[in-house]
Amino acid sequence: MTLTVFADRMSQPSRAIIIFCKVNGIDFEEVRIDLAKRQQLTPQFQEITPMKKVPAIVDGRFKLFESHAILIYLACSFPGIADHWYPADLFLRAKIHSVLDWHHSNLRSGAAGYVLNSTLGPALGLPLNPEAAAKSEKLLSASLGKIESFWLKGRGRFLLGSTQPSIADLSLVCEIMQLELVDEKDRERILGPHKRVMKWVADTKNATSPHFDQVHSVLLKLKEKLQSERAVGETSQNVLPSKL
Repeated sequence: MTLTVFADRMSQPSRAIIIFCKVNGIDFEEVRIDLAKRQQLTPQFQEITPMKKVPAIVDGRFKLFESHAILIYLACSFPGIADHWYPADLFLRAKIHSVLDWHHSNLRSGAAGYVLNSTLGPALGLPLNPEAAAKSEKLLSASLGKIESFWLKGRGRFLLGSTQPSIADLSLVCEIMQLELVDEKDRERILGPHKRVMKWVADTKNATSPHFDQVHSVLLKLKEKLQSERAVGETSQNVLPSKL
């Protein structure tokens, strides 16, 4: 039976799952769960995952949620997956798990909290919260600093000094990509000091090309829309005083 991936490409972990499947030639059916329309709350989707979150998969009679668990399952259960994604070596696997465990309460918490409270909230029916955004930005900046000073140590271009990307690289880079949605000056302020992180993001994109850009196209379309709205808002602010 064909693997079914339930996802919304606006979701960072959903994008990681889809890219992994495409890069590794895994045959799958993608079923969109539109988070903006709250489709994750329907009884039908809750039969897949009671957590009411994307991504989730169904492989035959097997159901699984949580993106890192899904990535590990896919890397282990489908033939022909290159070893660098999730190495057979137990020690290397343990190190990848350390990155994935760290990610949840550091980079993911900081990036998601910042983007939601500074930019994306209204699109989901939530107000912007500058105080929460500032708090999340501190965690995000600290997390980027830790990636640059610790997780990217070594001669390799990827996490843990590897010469090829792992599932951890894919997960973390997809998380950072959501910063494309924020105002350009804010993105530059946050990412600008971390040149090694920016190069690692570019290297991961290149290693998963062309699928990385194709899967992120929905995010980049939203980026263009938000930029247009900001430009209209700035124009209105500049014109209004001249008429008073």
